[in-house]
Amino acid sequence: MAELMVIIGLMLATVLLVGVGERVRLPYPVLVTLLGIAVALVPGLPVLVVPPELILPLFLPPLLYATAQRTSWSMFKVRWRSILLLALVLVLITIAAVAFTAWLLVPGITLAAAVALGALAAPPDPVAAEAVAGPLRMPRRLVAVLQSEGLFNDAVALVVYQLAVAAAVTGSYSPWTGLLRFAYAAPAAVALGLALGWLARWTLARIAEPTARSGLTLVIPFAAYLIAEELHASGVLAVVTVALYIGHTVEESDVHGRLSGGAFWEVVELLVTGVAFGLIGLELREVLAANEGRLWEIAGRAALVCVVVIVVRTLWLGAGAWLIGRSGDPERAPRNWREGLVLSWCGMRGLATLALALAIPPEFPARSELLLIAFAVIVVTMVLPGLTLPALVKLLGVQAESDAEQAADEALAKRAHKAGLRRLKDLDAVRDLPEDMIEKIQAKQKGLLAALYADREPENHEEEQAQRIRTVQLFREIHTEVLAAARREILAARTEPGADPQAVDRVLRRLDLRSAQLH
Repeated sequence: MAELMVIIGLMLATVLLVGVGERVRLPYPVLVTLLGIAVALVPGLPVLVVPPELILPLFLPPLLYATAQRTSWSMFKVRWRSILLLALVLVLITIAAVAFTAWLLVPGITLAAAVALGALAAPPDPVAAEAVAGPLRMPRRLVAVLQSEGLFNDAVALVVYQLAVAAAVTGSYSPWTGLLRFAYAAPAAVALGLALGWLARWTLARIAEPTARSGLTLVIPFAAYLIAEELHASGVLAVVTVALYIGHTVEESDVHGRLSGGAFWEVVELLVTGVAFGLIGLELREVLAANEGRLWEIAGRAALVCVVVIVVRTLWLGAGAWLIGRSGDPERAPRNWREGLVLSWCGMRGLATLALALAIPPEFPARSELLLIAFAVIVVTMVLPGLTLPALVKLLGVQAESDAEQAADEALAKRAHKAGLRRLKDLDAVRDLPEDMIEKIQAKQKGLLAALYADREPENHEEEQAQRIRTVQLFREIHTEVLAAARREILAARTEPGADPQAVDRVLRRLDLRSAQLH
């Protein structure tokens, strides 16, 4: 019972920290990292023993799936150069640099154990990077690179990690075995992900209830990961492929599913992250107690590893900015040294590093010291950039693309507007619609066009367009107040004697959907 109370407490603390972060304008991953430190320092909490072999299957699939839903195949096609440089080459270089550093510094560590440390410290966390960089109005090219980097570098790091752990435990290792493993694991995972994605879409198309659809999407990433690992393929790539396939084949009419599914996965992502940081805090409490006389010595080694992680990423992205800048691709990222420096500062280590650290077997050489070093890397790369990135972005002026990005939004809005009018014209030709109905729908379409890019400042438009935007904004404000009054009345009806709660919930849901359509 005590262990369950700790888990509930971690979830509650995570939710509260999100609210605190909104008030003090700090990204929640930074605060959740501090939560892990607090848990490690609080005495008296029970130790939660989670078998190491269950850590990765429990934590990685839902977070990978949630992140992959926010990207697409087409983005990978456009940004393959950046992904190759960051998700493959940089990860391998970081693994080698950290492994060499640990092998020199940590007494008694084997080369395989050092490589395992390098593998768990190498992959940045896309969730943390997006949470920190997203609100800063950075160029979307850079945020998209961080997302895609985080999806693929986990796959590379996990293959190296698993090989290194096996070598450290068994005492045998072959580079050719590693290459053959990766050459099989990646294509097999993609093929499995496509097959499971097709099956998932076929099943989802036959489930009408949004709640059941969201439940199925929660099962899918776990199934993809476990089946892939059972087949010795990459569970990470299998989950990413499934998410991309489902997102690519989404049904345009599934409005309720997108609303409920998006909210559902935001909650899952938040709670899983909080529990994971709390678990490593609980484990670190035991590790700190066992190494009380050596903490300063270990802290010095951990600091050097952190410096290596940051310096390697900074130097590589400086070179990458030069290489990518010569490609001439208008969507390239980074384009210059300033963008490269910002991307290098966004290399936050998060849940992947946490999960891999917790998954280290108990018999692993120097396990306690590796856990402390891994957590130090997370704290330094998460807290320091999380607090200083806004100032760095402002200092370097990496915010100059808002006009171009707004233009891209407007181009898509106009495409949607024209498509709607074309469909209206086709329907009029077939059904001979009443003239007043056509005029009303055309007026609605004009209002929709303005609403789709109503965030743009009025001075950047002609006066007619500015007036239309003000009208739409006033309409939304008044409509919001009207719907709020309707919701208050329905909620009051719930407390009346004889009220049917199911009827109340049905009407309230319809009102909520109307309100969601205004934002």
